[in-house]
Amino acid sequence: MKPTLISLLMGAIAGVLYHAMQIQSPAPPIIALLGLLGMLIGEQVVPAVRRKMAGEPLTAAWFHRECVPRITGAPPDGKSER
Repeated sequence: MKPTLISLLMGAIAGVLYHAMQIQSPAPPIIALLGLLGMLIGEQVVPAVRRKMAGEPLTAAWFHRECVPRITGAPPDGKSER
């Protein structure tokens, strides 16, 4: 949870600075968030291609175990953040 709070705080500070300088953010928030989501999903293409090239199957279980935690930021099954 600590990285989430730091990220939120840094975003709020950036918002205050943008307002103080009387400029708008470079992208509407929803577009920026969709871009970040696209980056997170795109990062998972390389491990999937490597797995496929190694002759290993791309299963839903593998995707859920390896990719979903990296995309969502949730800890992998059985591991808790402290």
